[in-house]
Formats: sequence, structure tokens, C-alpha cells
Amino acid sequence: MTETREAQLKLAKKRLAIVLAGGFAGVAVALAGIYGIGRLAGNVAVAPECRPAQETAQRIAPLVRGEVAALTVAKSPKRLPELVFQDEAGARRTLADWRGRAVLFNLWATWCVPCRKEMPALDELQAKLGGSNFEVVAVNIDTRDPAKPKAWLKEVGIGRLGYFADPSAKVFQDLKEAGKAFGMPTTLLVDGAGCEIATLSGPAEWASEDALKLISAALKI
Repeated sequence: MTETREAQLKLAKKRLAIVLAGGFAGVAVALAGIYGIGRLAGNVAVAPECRPAQETAQRIAPLVRGEVAALTVAKSPKRLPELVFQDEAGARRTLADWRGRAVLFNLWATWCVPCRKEMPALDELQAKLGGSNFEVVAVNIDTRDPAKPKAWLKEVGIGRLGYFADPSAKVFQDLKEAGKAFGMPTTLLVDGAGCEIATLSGPAEWASEDALKLISAALKI
């Protein structure tokens, strides 16, 4: 009886060791799968035309702080949608019209209090850094009274920004579908190939020292 019991105990221990070994192996496989997926997700291929945007994003990442701390730098930049809007004369414009120039693309509306608050800073940013290689493109998306945004800009003395508008607000929907717009204001830093460098949902002090350093680094000036 004693020998039989000892044999049974040995068999039980052996089975337990097999079960435990199988369990550890399963956990190891599961962890490998998880981390493998993570590595794949972190190495999303970037189209050749957007690789300069990726390099720029990496260059400005250390400068995302202070007044621009809420900026999200693109890890795998993509070219943005066409984004159709109008200029002051009512002519059709798209983001492609700025190919070869970096753009701080901003969506605003008079009914958006944070938008109105940051417009003077955007105007000042244009005055300080705007030129042949960079422009602040602020697109108004008021859908009712087309004269209201122009009147408001004149009232507060904003005159260095070009006037652009999309009364249909489709440009916001296009960015929302692309996962780039979640509220107002929405701002995107875009390179000369039309690829995203960074995005921001909400206002920022765009004429602050922090913002000027970041934009200057993006422009290599």
C-alpha cells in the first residue's frame, strides 16, 4: 500500500509539473504575442513623402512644453485630406495650394470663445514668422452670417491673417473623419508636402516664446 501511495504521489507531482509548465509556456506565448503586436503598432510605415514630416516631428518633440504642452506630435505622419475652403473673394482653395510651405492650419468660429481668444496670437505669429516658407491659415467655419466673422476680425484689429472660410463646415468634418478634429479650435502644423507634423485640440498662446521656438525649430530658422 505504501509503495502504491508513493507511486501515486510521484505521478500526481509529475502531472502537476506538466500542467504548470504548460501554463508558463502559454503565458510566455501570450506575452510574446502582445509585445509583438505592440512593436508592429509602433512601427507603422510612413509614406516617403511624409518622412520629412516625421523627422520634423521628432526634432520639435522636446519643445512641446509650456504654452504648447498640449500639442500632440505625429509619430507616423500622414498626408492630410484635400480640405476645401474659400478665400476672401470666394474662390476655391485647398491645402494643396500651400505645397512647398509649412502651414499652421487653424479652424475657428465666432461662437467659439477659446477660438476668439487665440486669434490675436495667431495674427501675431503670422506677423513674426509668416513669409515665403510659412503661413498661418485660419479658416472660419461659421455657418450662418458670412459677414459676422469679417466684422469681428476688423473690430478686434486682426489684419495680418488672410481670410479663409468654409460656411459648410465640411473641412471640420473631413478632419474629424481623419481623426484630427475633436473640438474647437483645432490646429494642425503641416509641412510643405501636406503631411501632419503635430495637432492640437483647444487654444494655445501661439505668439508665446514656447510657440515661437517650436515653430522656428520646425522651419529650421
